[in-house]
Amino acid sequence: MSAAPRAVVLLSGGMDSAVVLAEMRHAGFECHALSFDYGQRHRVELERAAEVAGMLGAASHRTVRIDLRAFGASALTADIAVPKDRDVAAAHDIPVTYVPARNTIFLAHALAMAESTGARDIAIGVNAIDYSGYPDCRPEFVEAFERLANLATRAGVEAAARGERWMRVHVPLLRMGKADIVRRGRALGVDLSRTISCYDPTPAGLPCGRCDACQLRERGFREAG
Repeated sequence: MSAAPRAVVLLSGGMDSAVVLAEMRHAGFECHALSFDYGQRHRVELERAAEVAGMLGAASHRTVRIDLRAFGASALTADIAVPKDRDVAAAHDIPVTYVPARNTIFLAHALAMAESTGARDIAIGVNAIDYSGYPDCRPEFVEAFERLANLATRAGVEAAARGERWMRVHVPLLRMGKADIVRRGRALGVDLSRTISCYDPTPAGLPCGRCDACQLRERGFREAG
């Protein structure tokens, strides 16, 4: 009996990444979860990530510390107010909660972990339907990073010499609305109440209910019934 293929799954502690972990487990992968303590104001998500990793049967879970506060320019890593009560459906700008190059940095770490541990698959919970307009959640970005992963690594070069593709970046939620994500999470048995998506939680770790992430999450649950 062959061993299950290994995958590195980016896990934030939010609803989307939890559903991605469950999806990859359902697909038969041995999942190694990777989270980041990057100086975010919503660090409570790391507690939820650890809980979700255990709840969903991740083979391992590690948290890497990187300090993106050194660059600032985001309401999540600098002393900038998180926007509240925006009309998310009508907004077309890239909000100040965008963290410069965050998904590129996270995926680069996942790529290093994959190459060093023998994984050939990475999964990330980006979404291009119900999201805040971040440029690193678009399919073009994911496709470009996958090409980079296969070009910029020894494993990728060696696989290409054999006529193979080494790395694949999985984005199972890319074309799903939040309501569909809620439904899929329930179908996979994910306890979504243990996740948190809020950008500006209270000192007690409760969601604010007013930021973009809270609004999108609430609308998803409402539309899913």
